[in-house]
Amino acid sequence: MSIKSNLLAAATLLTLTGTAWAGDSAADISVTDPYARSSTASSATGAAFMMLKNGTDQDDRLVAVKSDIAERVELHTHIEDANGVMKMREVEGGFEVAAGETHMLKRGGDHVMFLGLKQPLSDGDIIPLTLTFEKAGDVVIEVPVDLTRKPAAGDHGAKTH
Repeated sequence: MSIKSNLLAAATLLTLTGTAWAGDSAADISVTDPYARSSTASSATGAAFMMLKNGTDQDDRLVAVKSDIAERVELHTHIEDANGVMKMREVEGGFEVAAGETHMLKRGGDHVMFLGLKQPLSDGDIIPLTLTFEKAGDVVIEVPVDLTRKPAAGDHGAKTH
């Protein structure tokens, strides 16, 4: 294969795996298997989920998220109240992604929350999303809308911190 063919094959593979990187090398922060959904076509809210991997020897933190698809985009988690009811809450300090570890943003746990959607999330749409890490900086990713994804899909058995 020629160098051009090898580069094209590598670029295609990266596109198909849905992985994005932050930092100086592919070993820094990677974002894998992102997807977004809303509960109904008329929902004013939606959420995005993905796997964050810190390939460095220093802890980092996802501190902010941005997208033009909603009036507000926040980092959220689920917290159980005194009555055993799970409630979503904004996480002001962001999510730690420990050195050499993976942090899952998944349904029923930590996630990106879209509040005040400007248009419905339709299956197959692509959402531009900027993740801001304390050390690695901004990572711009494209998040496909997948309204049929099952709750455990994308979990990959990774540890959540």
